[in-house]
Amino acid sequence: MSPNGSDRSPRRPMRRKLLQALTAGLVLATATGCTYKDFPRLGMPTPTTEEAPRILSLWQGSWAAALAVGVLVWGLILWSAMFHRRSRTKVEVPPQTRYNMPIEALYTVVPIIIISVLFYFTARDETKLMSLDKKPDLTVNVVGFQWSWGFNYIENVPGVSGDAKTDTNLSAIPDRFKAAFPANAGGVYDVGTPGTRNPQTGNPGPTLWLPKGKTVRFVLTSRDVIHSFWVVPFLMKQDVIPGHTNAFQVTPNKEGTFLGKCAELCGVDHSRMLFNVKVVSPAAYEQHLKDLAKKGQTGYIPAGIAQTSHEKNRETNNL
Repeated sequence: MSPNGSDRSPRRPMRRKLLQALTAGLVLATATGCTYKDFPRLGMPTPTTEEAPRILSLWQGSWAAALAVGVLVWGLILWSAMFHRRSRTKVEVPPQTRYNMPIEALYTVVPIIIISVLFYFTARDETKLMSLDKKPDLTVNVVGFQWSWGFNYIENVPGVSGDAKTDTNLSAIPDRFKAAFPANAGGVYDVGTPGTRNPQTGNPGPTLWLPKGKTVRFVLTSRDVIHSFWVVPFLMKQDVIPGHTNAFQVTPNKEGTFLGKCAELCGVDHSRMLFNVKVVSPAAYEQHLKDLAKKGQTGYIPAGIAQTSHEKNRETNNL
């Protein structure tokens, strides 16, 4: 205790050490498992489509907002713990405050503002990402089934006759999506099993080929239960629902072979519902379609369960 009877001198070193320890702990907690290369993406894979940076930006912004709120809350907690703890020399009960209107208004209004801002940016980006206004360069019908994937390439392939708009195997797809199909598209398909592997990488699952720089619309249908189509570096996934057709579109901008998987628990072999996405040049993509035709994989595999009554009503109302 100091000569004047106060206990300030012993407290100061204690406070300084506590602040240093807390600062070091905060740095370690935020830096653990990260390198300078990983930090800007905060655990997200490198984007490989033109749309993915928008998702990454939303992710980073959410983390920044969460960190700002966390620093504020941690600061208030530490400030209260250090400067409002019980004195060693004073035993009187401190003044009791029943309520504080400015503080109560603050912790009511601030969360509303934070949630409103996050909602605005989320709704803005989701609307943009789910927009199908731009006519795609090509359409792929992704068919999910237990326990693998099939891919119907809705394309005009030389030597293949047919029409995707009237093909009975694609009857589950609503007319609003068929409007973007090319005329007289006979098409080709590829389908996998849980034991299928990519011949170049050895990764499990069938391989979906896409051309670099082309806008691809995925029309998602299921034959049995709910699946989820997720190409990891696209930073985008969507449910594949029986009787209800979903769709989204992306523009791959980086060549390579990327991993995909089912992100919805769909049964006992859910973990084996893997696939690959190979982004190549447009010329290599066209050659792949021709190779599928040479193998006899022409036409389309069944897309899935027919639309439910609710989905048919929605289709009629949107026309």
